[in-house]
Amino acid sequence: METSFLTEMLKSAGLGRTPEGFGGGPGEDHFASFLREEQARAMVAAGGIGLAETLYQSLTKETTK
Repeated sequence: METSFLTEMLKSAGLGRTPEGFGGGPGEDHFASFLREEQARAMVAAGGIGLAETLYQSLTKETTK
């Protein structure tokens, strides 16, 4: 879940966007999504941003009440 969130955040930040002047065309656009996803996975493997843990803690508090 955190990987999907970070992938979308990297996309919104413009990571992998094709340069306007000279780029690799539609193929580059397609493979940029793979780059974003792998970078998001690496971020999660390195500890992530704590989103998964925060959601887990929030959900467990609600179920124990």
